[in-house]
Amino acid sequence: MSVIRVGIVGVGKIARDQHIPAIAADPGLELVAIASRSRPEVGVPAFETLDEMLADGPPVDAIALCTPPQARRATALAALAAGKHVFLEKPPGSTVGEVGDLVALAAERGVTLFASWHSRFAAGVPTAKAFLADRTIHAIDIQWREDVRRWHPGQTWIWEAGGLGVFDPGINALSILTEIMPNEVFVTDARLDVPENVQSPIAAHMAMTDIAGTAIT
Repeated sequence: MSVIRVGIVGVGKIARDQHIPAIAADPGLELVAIASRSRPEVGVPAFETLDEMLADGPPVDAIALCTPPQARRATALAALAAGKHVFLEKPPGSTVGEVGDLVALAAERGVTLFASWHSRFAAGVPTAKAFLADRTIHAIDIQWREDVRRWHPGQTWIWEAGGLGVFDPGINALSILTEIMPNEVFVTDARLDVPENVQSPIAAHMAMTDIAGTAIT
């Protein structure tokens, strides 16, 4: 099997902690280029933008998008239009509709578009899904807390307009919930907490249910 040549766009904490080590550990993958405004030294050619990478860099088969969410959709469109497989860091977009044209373009170009719902692959998720499959579920309560200072140190974009705020870490809880539930879930009520010094919510309190009327908070 030929090695998949990967380019990373956006070299922040998630790329350094997860993507670069994972690529290095997989004999089927090779990191051949990066695109980042800071142009960090990681041992491969560095460019400021995806367009520069595609125009002047080595051949790439796939692009891993690790940028903040504000610019991710436009960059994904450009990569797909160039015929590259695309790995989207989560969340892939702020709405389902926002991602629809990415799905259509990937199908048109015959390439893979993958969204990294990494929490779904946690060891306990398949066990929980199997446990719930044949049971009557009366209520579910999820308390999900993450220390943003640990996972996004100095990354103020998460609280800026378009940064998605709590939904960047909170999507992990939602991705697990929607994987383990036997039925589709939908939101019935939500409250967002937005302090005066930020532009995106720092907390969300959500009520959901499913076709069986399960109370989910």
